[in-house]
Amino acid sequence: MSHTIKHRPLTRLLGLALLGLGLAGCAVGPDYQRPKVDVSTRFKQMDGWKQASPAHTSLSANWWDGYGDAELSALLAQVSVSNQNVASYQAAYQKARALVSAANAGFFPTVSASAASSRSGGNSTSTSRSNSAGLSASWEPDLWGKLRRTAEQDSASAQASQAELAAATLSAQSTLAQDYFQLRVLDEQIRLYQQTVSAYQRYQQIIQQQYAVGSTSRATLSTAQTQLESARAAVLDVQWQRAQLEHAIAVLIGKPPAEFSISAKPLAYTIPAIPVGLPSQLLERRPDIAYAERNMAAANAAIGVAKAAYFPDLTLSASGGYSSSAWRKLLSAPNAVWSTGLELSGTVLDFGATAASVRQAEASYAGQLATYRQTVLSALQEVEDYLVELHTLEQEIATQRLAAGSAQDAERQYRNQYQAGMINYLNVATAQATSLSQQQSLLSLIKQQLVSSVELLVALGGGWDAASLNRQQAD
Repeated sequence: MSHTIKHRPLTRLLGLALLGLGLAGCAVGPDYQRPKVDVSTRFKQMDGWKQASPAHTSLSANWWDGYGDAELSALLAQVSVSNQNVASYQAAYQKARALVSAANAGFFPTVSASAASSRSGGNSTSTSRSNSAGLSASWEPDLWGKLRRTAEQDSASAQASQAELAAATLSAQSTLAQDYFQLRVLDEQIRLYQQTVSAYQRYQQIIQQQYAVGSTSRATLSTAQTQLESARAAVLDVQWQRAQLEHAIAVLIGKPPAEFSISAKPLAYTIPAIPVGLPSQLLERRPDIAYAERNMAAANAAIGVAKAAYFPDLTLSASGGYSSSAWRKLLSAPNAVWSTGLELSGTVLDFGATAASVRQAEASYAGQLATYRQTVLSALQEVEDYLVELHTLEQEIATQRLAAGSAQDAERQYRNQYQAGMINYLNVATAQATSLSQQQSLLSLIKQQLVSSVELLVALGGGWDAASLNRQQAD
């Protein structure tokens, strides 16, 4: 007798659970299918592009290694660890994963335990005691797939959060790499200006001596002095720009600017061979596209959640335990109590509120679909833009090197002619200004080439792969 009473609530709950499982077999709302997007079979600007070797058909996770700069590699490796914006996105992703765990917990019963003891009495009554202990369980079978759609929505949102984290990390790395290359070009500009200042100082001293003995005019001396001071001012202008880039890099790796510095060094660079691949590969290689696609999947699941509100919810419950006035007799068969229950609840009349929620969810999905397609189009444009820019810059730099070399040669010729007394100093000053300008233009093009190469690598996804989303969610 005792054995039967003790297990009757559990038996009934099991029977009701099997009933709920039998009813649960459908999930309202559309099943998600990734929509097709129109992409070309190849990039328009691939004509004339220098292809990567067959051994490098995809980008490495450490996409910056191709530059061969150990200092840059060390800095970029710190972004995912120390950058505070990245840390914020990391926290958001962990929160999203916790929501997935909470959603998955909804598939299982909730079990509670209780124990209580009380005494009661009055002036005209005797004191009584009541003791109880028991277990209770409740479960909501997923009859219409509401919980499944909610889990789908939360899982897709978590994957979107992970893709957003990857996009934020890649963006910070891109900014750091661009700042670093700009800083290195400024180092070269400072070196160039310092050499120019030294040359101008020598000329200014010679002309000062000539003016002192009356062999040259005041105008010539003023021209030399103007050139010298202008070059000195240019050095100062570049120095504060470099300092600000150094501060920006410090913040990107999570350090106070006062505790970080980068030593100057000569400009040495390599433009890596970049495996561009096919336009369709961007759908798997760019975290911003994955972010838009996962948000679209979450919006699709939300339609099912909204439609489930049309149907009633079923809740199964059971409880069992013991109740007695004496603790020593509490756990005995005569004191056993139990109950089982089934509750079916749903909205009878809501004046169109549920229908409005469904329309809202469908409109949200349509918006996410448009966002996804626009993200793909923007990604394709970015790659095309940087391809044509890099390809053109390579030719432009080659031409500008010739121009800078010719300007330097002209400067030497005018300087020799001036020293031979064949021409006045104004001709030398003009040639020097032209040579400096041509060298500055060359450095500017080199800077743009380095920055654009980073932008192309990032536009291709920076070595990221959407398959990492599935691996992470499976952990």
